[in-house]
Amino acid sequence: MKNNYKIAITTGDITGIGMEITAKALNHLNLDTKDVAIITNEKIFNKYYSLNKNYTIIDIPYSGDLDYGNPTKDSGEFSFNCLKMACEIKPKAIVTAPVSKEGLHLAGHKYNGQTEVLEHYLAHDGQKAEMLFISKGFNVLLITRHCALKDISITKEMIIDKVTRLSDFYKKHYKDSAPKFALCALNPHAGEGGILGKEEITTIIPAVNQLKSRGINISLPLPADTLFIKAGRNYLQNKKAPYDCYIAMYHDQGLIPIKTIARENTVNTTIGLDIIRTSPSHGTAFDIAGQNKANPDSMIEAIKTALKLAV
Repeated sequence: MKNNYKIAITTGDITGIGMEITAKALNHLNLDTKDVAIITNEKIFNKYYSLNKNYTIIDIPYSGDLDYGNPTKDSGEFSFNCLKMACEIKPKAIVTAPVSKEGLHLAGHKYNGQTEVLEHYLAHDGQKAEMLFISKGFNVLLITRHCALKDISITKEMIIDKVTRLSDFYKKHYKDSAPKFALCALNPHAGEGGILGKEEITTIIPAVNQLKSRGINISLPLPADTLFIKAGRNYLQNKKAPYDCYIAMYHDQGLIPIKTIARENTVNTTIGLDIIRTSPSHGTAFDIAGQNKANPDSMIEAIKTALKLAV
């Protein structure tokens, strides 16, 4: 199944804030109706929310109770089916409202997040999905994503593959033939010459050398605690960061700085597949679901970023 929508928007877990921020974001942006398809349960969406334009709604069945703030097997199945439909209709870009991993697992879908679902349905010929966080002049790529800290294992091949995909993304979408990347070290103080860990010496620096031999402009592994300082200062002064992208070895290493500084302007972006996916950088916000308190700013940025990157 294929249509000509620029973006398809899934409303995420039905017991969270996804429908609310989708409606608020679309009413703020006032987009061309032919560009947008909303994938949700039409009856529930129209009961609780109104749009200022007649956007296409692709209806996904939902038979469970609408108990805000409590993910269930039914809500997990619904959010999964919305995402699967987005993959099937193949828009130019997909925007996803937050889902509950607990809900997905209750429904039997054992994925660590939406990125992994998208990779399952969209990847071909060895493609891999990568998680890139985009803000205004301050971007962060994750080498590892949703895994326990004790299970993190970094390999030379992993770094080379992911940074190469990042470079390809910049060349395609930003027309930048030589983006400048900063690579975070894994260990404190970049291992301090092997005293605090040897991964920089045995794994990371050899990967950097190979990437440089391919013409990719990337730094040696740098201590993460100081690397982000100038990026944060520049962001607060409305300036571009010194590097086009900061590459973090694990989830919190990269996301604490960008979410602290950029907050609602941060957009979670899936790259490496034929279809770009964007999402707000926050979760389902079960504590305020159904109360009309949700801030749509990150969803607004996610939609704007998807439209910009849709090709």
